Amino acid sequence: MRLIRLGSEPSEVGADVRAALSTWGNGDAVLGGIALLGVRPPDCPRDLDAVVVLPRGVLVVVGVDLPDPAMRLEAPLNGQWKIDGWPLTRTDGAVSPAAEALEASTAVARRIQDMRGEPLPVTTVVAVGPYVAQVVQPTVDLNRGVRVLHPKPTTLLAAARELATSDRPCSAEHAAKLVAVLAPTGAPPDRQVLIAEGFSDAAADLASASTMLLPRVKAAPTGRKVLPYVGGVVVGALLVIALIASLSSGGGADGSASTAPTSQPTTVVVDGRNFSPRGADRTDNCAAHAFGDVQAWLSGHMCMQLRRAQYETTVDGRKAGVAIAELSLPDATRAAELNAVASTAGAGGISTLVKEGKGWSGGPASFDRSAIRVSVKGAQLRITQVVWAEGEPAAADPKLAEIAEQALRLPAAQQ
Repeated sequence: MRLIRLGSEPSEVGADVRAALSTWGNGDAVLGGIALLGVRPPDCPRDLDAVVVLPRGVLVVVGVDLPDPAMRLEAPLNGQWKIDGWPLTRTDGAVSPAAEALEASTAVARRIQDMRGEPLPVTTVVAVGPYVAQVVQPTVDLNRGVRVLHPKPTTLLAAARELATSDRPCSAEHAAKLVAVLAPTGAPPDRQVLIAEGFSDAAADLASASTMLLPRVKAAPTGRKVLPYVGGVVVGALLVIALIASLSSGGGADGSASTAPTSQPTTVVVDGRNFSPRGADRTDNCAAHAFGDVQAWLSGHMCMQLRRAQYETTVDGRKAGVAIAELSLPDATRAAELNAVASTAGAGGISTLVKEGKGWSGGPASFDRSAIRVSVKGAQLRITQVVWAEGEPAAADPKLAEIAEQALRLPAAQQ
């Protein structure tokens, strides 16, 4: 963890935050990342104790100074905070300091969005002090990606590991841009420092524990027997014939006989089942490719990126098409809100590439009446749809349901 101190911490507990982060040491042996201390990103309503840019997420740390040490703190996001059973009172009348922290996190996420930064999940840590032995949070608040804690090295580390959950690690180049976006003064660390802090040197890492990538290798050309030398004229004629045949095969419709090898999509294997890529795209205009209530929600809220992908697989000799839509939201709270909308039957969804005229030969004509699964992880929402390529749609088919569950682990980007 590399610490960059840009100003003084706005809260007294901010010193504990800085001390906890410093115990992790430089490099990625513990966690890695860049911590901007005492920073106020442009358009943020307040100074922040820290913004921690991790390879798989961004943590906004806001300090809250309590009037006294506490053994037990009840800290709901939208309710009255209580210290050892007594309501927390403030001169401004606020009953939950977490509201200010969420406002700051939203501003940071919006700043990243506006400046076209890497769409990592932006989550919130509310650091409380001078001391709290136990913090009680409702489960629903934990699921929204907010942690209220006393900043010890262990508690802060556990929160960072729970909240930084992007499927793809941020590259060193994107990390430098994020630091520059959040702290315009000064220069971000150089590339080698960022790599040492755990940021990827590659564009993306699509591998996971349950998914392996198998490159599609073209078959090597078969050898030909060479006729014995029978004379210069015969050899010359054979060379001309071979040249004509080579040019003819190279000019086919699919161009598969090109002398230079072309990159092929990568077959993805999930739970022993092969999924062949059939196209993908990416856009920042999420609402333009949505419909129904999902489109209405996206039109009024910020969405950082939409990735869509298509795959084909075979079950008992029968082909099935898979459509994936992955939306990157500013934070886990927005993702949970959209999940509630998208999970409602008849509430609309994301248009498939097939619906927009980007199908493939032998694939399904549409994804109407498909088996659908909706899942949320951190600030990302994923919708998967599966149909048989031929025959009547059967959304309740258990085989399609099984494929839909597996498809939740397919990459939304294709190599």
